[in-house]
Amino acid sequence: MQLLEERIQKDGIVKEGNVLKVDSFLNHQMDVKLFKEIGKEFKRLFGNEEITKILTIEASGIGIACIVAEFFDVPVVFAKKSKSKNIDGAVYTSKVVSFTHNKTYDVIVSKKFLNENDKVLLIDDFLANGNAMKGLIEIVKLANAKLIGAGIVIEKGFQKGGAELREAGIHLESLAIIDDMDETTGKITFRKQ
Repeated sequence: MQLLEERIQKDGIVKEGNVLKVDSFLNHQMDVKLFKEIGKEFKRLFGNEEITKILTIEASGIGIACIVAEFFDVPVVFAKKSKSKNIDGAVYTSKVVSFTHNKTYDVIVSKKFLNENDKVLLIDDFLANGNAMKGLIEIVKLANAKLIGAGIVIEKGFQKGGAELREAGIHLESLAIIDDMDETTGKITFRKQ
């Protein structure tokens, strides 16, 4: 997605440890006009599929998932990273290791909001090693729901997540795939799609 790649080049900051900081428009401050274009693109990519739910993980995926859900006219469910008093009843649980936070979370989704009748599209802001996606896929399987595919805004193509998901037969669409980032020069190289 050319618009997204241009925005990453303009405002993205490459940090030590293969971290791409895009908090000025994607995952802290959110550019809703850009999100609308992202939503349109995911609708184009998955528009021929029947989708009943969008599933994401808190927190950075929620804003994007909400805009995407508007294009599909379906609800968003997000996996929480901790059980709280307002989640009652049975839940699906999966372990997720966060690349950014270097922490393992038990992510949970209430069984009230995901079941065997659902056709699920996963949405997230980043894909690096694929741990968040694998955790969400496990939750879809636990619910006996049908996984339609996964939509990622930015994929780090030089990390293993995307390749592993594609090899597993997941319909994965990434709007920008980065093949290389240089923290010294700030140069970002995108894969031709």
